[in-house]
Amino acid sequence: MAQCDTGYFCQVCGEYVENIFTSELYLRFVMGYVPFKELFASPDAHIWCNANLDQYITDPAYKPPSRRDPRNNKSSLDPALVAQREDLTTRAWKRLQEVAGLGLPVEDYPLPEVRNASTDSSAP
Repeated sequence: MAQCDTGYFCQVCGEYVENIFTSELYLRFVMGYVPFKELFASPDAHIWCNANLDQYITDPAYKPPSRRDPRNNKSSLDPALVAQREDLTTRAWKRLQEVAGLGLPVEDYPLPEVRNASTDSSAP
């Protein structure tokens, strides 16, 4: 979604990903799963089109436009792992909803622990 936060076409459904609020690429970036240097060259999709990610957003404000894929069911996974993924994914989704209005550089979008880890790893 490098085009000044204007979006690309979703690699899953083919519809336009209009902004970073609905971008699974930016959500994964905020989570620390996509390095900054890959952000502008990676394909994008809607958050709700990535059921492996979508199912872990537990915030009541998250309302995907379609039903979740029943093939991706976290109920069969270890509850501790599910809780951990729900916490990370939901916090990242909330962060994604707030960052665009803050006037931050894109490099500062990730969660604090992701930013701190990248700062720590770049130290000599």
